Amino acid sequence: MPPLARWHLGELLPLQSMSRLIRRIWERDQKHDRASQEDEGLLGNDDGTESLLVGDGEGEGRGRDRASYVSMVKGHLTGSALRGTIAGVCGVAFLLFGYDQGVLGAVIGLPSFRKEFNNPNRNLEGIIAGIYDIGCFIGAIVAFLTADRFGRKGSIMWGSWIMVVGTILQTSATENVQMILSRTITGIGNGINTVNVPIWQAESFKSNNRGAMLVIQSALIAFGHPLSTFMGLASSQADPSSFAWRWPIAFQGFFLIIILCMLPLLPESPRWLVQHDRVEEATEVFARLEGKGATLNDDKVIRERDMVVASVQKERELGQASWGEVFSEGKNRNISRVLLGAGPYMFNQWSGINSLAYFLPITFERNIGLSSELSLTQWIFIAFCFLFFDIFSWGILPVSWMYASEIMPLRTRNKGVALGVGAHWLSNFVVVYVTPNAIDRLGYKLYIVWAVLNASFVPVTWLFYPETARRSLEDMDRVFEVERFGVTRTRRPGVVREGEGGEEGEEGEERGYGADASKLDGMMVS
Repeated sequence: MPPLARWHLGELLPLQSMSRLIRRIWERDQKHDRASQEDEGLLGNDDGTESLLVGDGEGEGRGRDRASYVSMVKGHLTGSALRGTIAGVCGVAFLLFGYDQGVLGAVIGLPSFRKEFNNPNRNLEGIIAGIYDIGCFIGAIVAFLTADRFGRKGSIMWGSWIMVVGTILQTSATENVQMILSRTITGIGNGINTVNVPIWQAESFKSNNRGAMLVIQSALIAFGHPLSTFMGLASSQADPSSFAWRWPIAFQGFFLIIILCMLPLLPESPRWLVQHDRVEEATEVFARLEGKGATLNDDKVIRERDMVVASVQKERELGQASWGEVFSEGKNRNISRVLLGAGPYMFNQWSGINSLAYFLPITFERNIGLSSELSLTQWIFIAFCFLFFDIFSWGILPVSWMYASEIMPLRTRNKGVALGVGAHWLSNFVVVYVTPNAIDRLGYKLYIVWAVLNASFVPVTWLFYPETARRSLEDMDRVFEVERFGVTRTRRPGVVREGEGGEEGEEGEERGYGADASKLDGMMVS
């Protein structure tokens, strides 16, 4: 097995923990579905008959409920199967995002690629790689402006088709202008998806599962990087044929086909349906998500619907803040929250992660000064790269995309998160653009720069960032009312109050598919 293959198999080690996490979520869903069926009397008895025979006409009523349920879900996925399929499609989108970030770096050093594009200099390498992030920035802004119009599913569909166009143009590129344009188009599609996929997933899962799903998506993004390098290594055997670099780029289409084929089979976000006064459709989606025992008149389904309706009504009463309000301090400390929310997005990029992710093979070649194969034998360097990727994907990556949405007031959340996202993509572009020149001019000193920046994030986080764990949006409002801009005193997780958490089956675990998902509105991945 080639050294690169052995190294990237090491990237699979964290996925063992991730698989255990997925299994626990699946087992909990299975237990929940079975309990729901028992409550509704829909589980068969030992003799194979259904337990619908209850007295005083109750069985007849349940029979009507069950008939309406059967009519509603005929031919559709329900319960854990539906939630698992939604998670799977979202997982493919996250994997594609990670793959896209690494695929150009996997081929840009190949002789066939450099010959096709007239041996681009370091500045042009940076532009070809970094223009993708400018496209993502544009796509994110488009998504914030249009997501409410087209829906979560519709927006993902549009984003995926735009990526299909970009992938075709990239694969067929014969000159620098076409490659730059096509990577911009691909970035726009990906920017749209990275806004809408996490929101769609968050609004389709109960709050007790959302944290686990966020960790899983981060791991899938991180796994996409070595997958793209693997594809580049495999196809490099065809060099000097242009197939060596065209195939890894074209492979993006594999993920897009899965997404586009599966989306029509899955429901729209119930929260988005409620926001557009399609409450009956939202109720059907809640019943499908709840499991095989749920009916349109099920207490749990009604409770979920009512929670989301109340949440949406509250948002309508508050209204959307103007940009002037977002940039004012006032009693809500809006500008302070914007600056604090943008910080983790920028920490994400200035950690140096994409300096490696976008240019991993040429980093090995140019920093170590050996050929691509021989440089892979430098196990110390490789081991620390592996460690860096893993710590990043399980640490700062998921937190950076959660924090802004957890500290913003409801009125200013979408605009505040949008500003943080803009800071993220622009920082991403700068890091990627300067990396080829920095590798040549600074050599190993480039990693000292990243190390110093990472070290500086620790005291900054400790001193200025309030802890959001176990605190509601209202709790965070109170924190910012009490504390002025400066050193925070809120460094410990909040105290779980009765009814807000606990074991499965308690009220806290019943908090719904859409009621708390507003905390993640505008959240994206990186």
